[in-house]
Amino acid sequence: MIRREIQSVIEEQLYKGKVVIIYGPRRVGKTTLSKQLLADQENSRYINCELLENKLALETTNSIALKSYLGNYRLIVLDEAQHINDIGRILKIIADTYPEIQIIATGSSSFELGNRISEPLTGRSREYLLYPFSLSELLNVKDHIVLDAGLEGILRFGLYPEVYGKPEGEAIEELSQISSTYLYKDILQFEMIKRPGLLLNLLNAIALQIGSEVSLNELSRMLGETVPTIQRYLDLLEKAFVIFRLRSFSRNLRKEIAKGQKIYFYDLGIRNALIRNFNPLDIRNDSGALWENFCIVERMKFNMNRRRFVNIWFWRTYDQKEVDYIEEEGGKLSAYEFKLNPTSKTRINKEFIEVYPDAALHRITKENYWEFIS
Repeated sequence: MIRREIQSVIEEQLYKGKVVIIYGPRRVGKTTLSKQLLADQENSRYINCELLENKLALETTNSIALKSYLGNYRLIVLDEAQHINDIGRILKIIADTYPEIQIIATGSSSFELGNRISEPLTGRSREYLLYPFSLSELLNVKDHIVLDAGLEGILRFGLYPEVYGKPEGEAIEELSQISSTYLYKDILQFEMIKRPGLLLNLLNAIALQIGSEVSLNELSRMLGETVPTIQRYLDLLEKAFVIFRLRSFSRNLRKEIAKGQKIYFYDLGIRNALIRNFNPLDIRNDSGALWENFCIVERMKFNMNRRRFVNIWFWRTYDQKEVDYIEEEGGKLSAYEFKLNPTSKTRINKEFIEVYPDAALHRITKENYWEFIS
């Protein structure tokens, strides 16, 4: 059992009058985490909201009926709570009427569960995002030497709990199943997407562009769809925790790109499954992009698990000068370049340094990446 770092953060928020919401992609371990939280608490109950009998019993605004069904438990997990119609109002009733009950609700889909709880639960909830495993979590069961030795496998197969540590063939089979079955389940079910083929083609297109600036107009021409349609599908993929976007950073220079975006994947195994490329790094041409994606998403896990709320961007000018990743915390800028090969030249250019002289500059390679992600 690998203890998730967010577990300690959640435990500190229990019994403080707030509904705890745990979001995350399917198959990243939300059920396992919620059951672990239950195991550490007395007088607790687990309810799977995908089961029809639970769904029907909970779809009521009658507070007495809700209490009768929930029972006299102190801690209750509502797993996959997005399946409950009007879940936000129901959670509000429970929280207001029975403040002694601590509710933990999990959901795979932020656009479904988030939209339904945001307004009714204003001021009454604490929300947490569960990612696939982080390397710092794996340090609980392995040391740096072992993890460094397995780094190429992580860049190829990712860190989904049911994938990590499996033999290559099993990992590929599991990733193929996740990427073809579970990846789109929320989008197709809750958003009534009528063209899953377009969704898959879009994912393939952006999978080939990680680390590069993505043009909506170019994707529109490539896929034969309107820009608003492409934008909507990207929004859904982001809300379903398949991809995330970095916006361009711009403050001072006219020639800074102000509206650009780069798209990355929450898990590299999923990305590689989409393009059906699990080749070793030494025979592929996207190893640098994989390294960049890996470093950024591991940093996001680090920030989330430690409740560091920072602004993040990339930086580029129209003449192609760039910085891979920028963080701002407390008004201070930190700029990062990611190089898989420690002997590669650094591209942080004089122009960025001249315009932002107070920014801290960093170069992240295989030799020092632990300082960046843990």
